[in-house]
Amino acid sequence: MAEKLFADVLVEVSGVKPDRTFQYRVPEKLALSLRFGHRVHIPFGGRRVTGFVVGISGEKSVEQVKDIIGLADEKPLFREDQFALARWMAGYYFCSTVRALQAIIAPVLKKTASRRVARYFCAAGAGELPAIREELARRAPKSLAVLEAALVNAGLTRGELAAAAGASPSVVDKLAARGLLRVESKTFYRDPYPQPAAADAVQVRLTAEQKRAVQDILAPLKDGEHRVVMLHGVTGSGKTEVYLRCIEHVLRAGRQAVTLVPEISLTPQMVRLYKARFGSDVAVLHSRMSDGERYDEWMRIESGAAPVVLGTRSAVLAPVSDPGLIILDEEHEWSYKQEETPRYHARAVALYRAQKSRGVLVLGSATPSLESYCRALPGGVYKLVSLAKRVDGRIMPAVQIIDMREEMRDGNGGIFSLPLLQKLEEKLHNKEQAIIFLNRRGLKTLVVCRECGLVLKCPRCEISLTYHADGRLRCHYCNYTVKAPELCPDCGSRQIGYFGTGTQRVEKELQALIPAARILRLDADTTSRKGSHQQILDAFKNGEADILVGTQMIAKGLDMPGVTLVGVINADVTLHMPDFRAGERTFQLLTQVAGRTGRGDKPGEVLIQTYTPEHYSVQAATRHDYKAFFKQEMALRKDMGYPPFAKMVRLLVQGRDESAVRQAAEHLRAQLDGFACLPEGAKIFIVGPAPAPLARLKENYRWHIIAWSADYRGLRRVMKEFWRATGGEAPGKGLRLSIDVDPMNIM
Repeated sequence: MAEKLFADVLVEVSGVKPDRTFQYRVPEKLALSLRFGHRVHIPFGGRRVTGFVVGISGEKSVEQVKDIIGLADEKPLFREDQFALARWMAGYYFCSTVRALQAIIAPVLKKTASRRVARYFCAAGAGELPAIREELARRAPKSLAVLEAALVNAGLTRGELAAAAGASPSVVDKLAARGLLRVESKTFYRDPYPQPAAADAVQVRLTAEQKRAVQDILAPLKDGEHRVVMLHGVTGSGKTEVYLRCIEHVLRAGRQAVTLVPEISLTPQMVRLYKARFGSDVAVLHSRMSDGERYDEWMRIESGAAPVVLGTRSAVLAPVSDPGLIILDEEHEWSYKQEETPRYHARAVALYRAQKSRGVLVLGSATPSLESYCRALPGGVYKLVSLAKRVDGRIMPAVQIIDMREEMRDGNGGIFSLPLLQKLEEKLHNKEQAIIFLNRRGLKTLVVCRECGLVLKCPRCEISLTYHADGRLRCHYCNYTVKAPELCPDCGSRQIGYFGTGTQRVEKELQALIPAARILRLDADTTSRKGSHQQILDAFKNGEADILVGTQMIAKGLDMPGVTLVGVINADVTLHMPDFRAGERTFQLLTQVAGRTGRGDKPGEVLIQTYTPEHYSVQAATRHDYKAFFKQEMALRKDMGYPPFAKMVRLLVQGRDESAVRQAAEHLRAQLDGFACLPEGAKIFIVGPAPAPLARLKENYRWHIIAWSADYRGLRRVMKEFWRATGGEAPGKGLRLSIDVDPMNIM
């Protein structure tokens, strides 16, 4: 009699304790086929639900055990290392293991079966052919025609072979039934990016800096060591070529490589480069692909057919078994942070995976995040590798600041400064191209005095106040409020402005001011269709437009040799966002967008329009001086006790009933206060509850609590106690709670 088996199952049911498993008996019919990682149908509370098998043993651990009903999928959906990753994500980001696992294996949960194609070959041996030909010529000439076609064109499909022979498909079937044709069935994978022409595969000569960078990245791989390398390279310094050379080495060593890019708009040009170098070894993963395309790419990766993975944030979860190299290009970008549960950061997941596989993690950026760069300083745990010069001896673009307060005093209250319009007309006359960047991130409620440039800020938090419809200004960290003034508190002017300008308005006014200009716009509205990103960028690169107007998606990674001018409409929108990272994001965006010009034979120019020209992040961006910005921003963060000098967690409560949301948030704050008992000398700062900056979204009211501490272990201990007590369950009927560890924004 066969030994009885029991399976531990994580159920896909809400309201169950985050990591609880339930034991089920494995019926005899499944004893030989059931494996770790299978999804199964099970009875649960009078219902039939699905769950994941995460353990199999011969020991019964509970009295009442029900049988597994059956397999939900033919093959297991995940390996043990993927389950370990899910458990780590659940523990670090305070979510259920099931939610983390669902995120990791999302493409196979939404699978659309790949098409299998049957191809036909002649099965007769050379010695048999003369007799077979004689027989078919006498009795079945159509069959002979099919056999000859299979000899001349091996590997045709059923329909192709019949057409080539001038016969019906039934004749092909008869020959296959007789064994004269051999049928081979292969999976046809959907490829969203056809392979480029060989002409695209151009090998470039590395600069001395690039050679040293490649050597520094590969050194730990040769020694079988894990390491994190911060590749700090100015825009146009050739970081992508360094990535490609390192990947070549990893492939020769029989390992896999994963490259992440922050924007879907960057994916097509990177795919072109990667496929030109590595061909069909490249698999692509991002959210704009269909479920079927993602499933096919996932299966190619899992089977080992595609050892090079390229994609956006979720590509860090790709099923590579031995990642020797993981690359985060533009590692500072906040799009690497997932805004839905599990709220993981791709950088943290990449670090975990690189550690487990003894691989190398490369963090590449011209404007590294403060959290990463401080770890790369002397005595830090990362290795700093610098690319300080652009390739081919190209110079960094000259940057000019336009003080919009002066423009106002001169009677120009429009979007465009006079110097920027003059430069645009000059570039148009010289048949050169320009990019107009609209820094739109943030609310349209920035309160600025247009006379003196004063931005109204919270006296407690040094964070800009946000204007609300009730006529009051509010701090979204500590809930400080004050009535919106009619006069500027500093200079007494009535020129109080509430700013917010859209790309459509910019495009319309630009067309009116420069009628001869051919203008393209790249934003969320113009790129909703699949492939529209690349169509717009290709048209611009091919000279079909003079000016490209866009938002953040044009600020990084794009290589447009014809662009000699970049104009930034308003640097102040992100500069004065209600977020402690506002200065950092402004510096990063300005530096990155400035890097889009001067990448060809002609030097580039950048004009930045701002009401706060004296701000250190704007000044540092004009000089392309990351170190000066880093020094000043770090001093401010240290004074305020903000990351990277502390760890931060945000709790967000949402619901349709504002009163219930507020009361639940207040109750959660009381619970946190009860757990916040740290050893002497340690301290946790907890602010709120307060309305989130986006206080109502999709008919849901939103209140949040923010906790941070320099004692990282103490903060985690408090959060673990809180998680253990609440289980992450909804704090009330019709309410939702989300926990965001290391939040990248508090909007």
